[in-house]
Amino acid sequence: MRFGRLDLNLLVALDALLTEKSVSLAADRLCLSQSATSSALGRLRDYFGDDLLVVKGRQMILTPRAEELIEPVRAVLEQIRTTVAVAPPFDPSTADRQVRIMASDYSTQVLLAEAIAQIEREAPHMRFEIQPMNDLPVEALERGYIDLLLTINFAVSTDHPSQVLFEDDYVVVGWEGNPAMQQPMTREAYFELGHVTARFGKARVPAFEDWFVRRQKQQRRIEVVAPTFLSLPGLVVNTHRIATMHRRMAEMVIQNTPLVMRETPFDIPPIHETIQWHITNNNDNALRWVVEKLALVASSQGKEAADDRVVPLARGAGVQDETLEIEYRMNPPR
Repeated sequence: MRFGRLDLNLLVALDALLTEKSVSLAADRLCLSQSATSSALGRLRDYFGDDLLVVKGRQMILTPRAEELIEPVRAVLEQIRTTVAVAPPFDPSTADRQVRIMASDYSTQVLLAEAIAQIEREAPHMRFEIQPMNDLPVEALERGYIDLLLTINFAVSTDHPSQVLFEDDYVVVGWEGNPAMQQPMTREAYFELGHVTARFGKARVPAFEDWFVRRQKQQRRIEVVAPTFLSLPGLVVNTHRIATMHRRMAEMVIQNTPLVMRETPFDIPPIHETIQWHITNNNDNALRWVVEKLALVASSQGKEAADDRVVPLARGAGVQDETLEIEYRMNPPR
């Protein structure tokens, strides 16, 4: 929301910056990245025509103009909080609220289905709308089309708060009658066989594993492109094709289909499914309660799983993940 030329969302950032006198501390307080907070400071400097915070020695100090803004900004935010933003205590048993979540069918299958069933027992009047992933999920969040975005951590925005819910890795799935599936999958066999993969939205955006494998020196042969993750199993049954699937989903589908699962013959980084909400909803007690329930279910699923179901992060994986994230954001799937 804007008042004149000022984005009112920036007032919250301004208050944190004036209080903490530090971009990093303000970022922690706002649950944002340092780059997003620095961007907010840049926009505030443009609006006020003042540096606001300047480096002196090893610390940052407020300019005289910034000192003048401390009390007015705090007063405005307090008035908003006491007159508009203070909501009654959230009571799940009586809450009549619709929550719109954008998520893939994979996330819906392995997490949302169980979580929403559990939520019904505590919040019987809450309603949920699950929207499929589109070409611009973050834009949907920022425009208020959805309340929560559930996707991999590389695809969320650094401008809004988020929380990692669980980790998953990849396996190869194929028909039990496929000779190539009668033994451990080799790299040679993997790239010789035909593949089924899923792509999404009007732009047919590839999934993470598709994006990652494309960046290998050796390319696989995609013979079938499916619209959803859940359609992959049916498209490899009675064929010699294979699909690279999330382990959690693969373990579900092989229980009821003539499919078998094999380990991937090369390392594909695990994914980290992350829930994100708009920064202006940080104090929405209903949404925060739903996020807590999703995290609780994800945590309980992880405890029930065997130790070898999810590949642990290797030593130094944090650096690798950071490098991969930069590459992903600079060269997003398309």
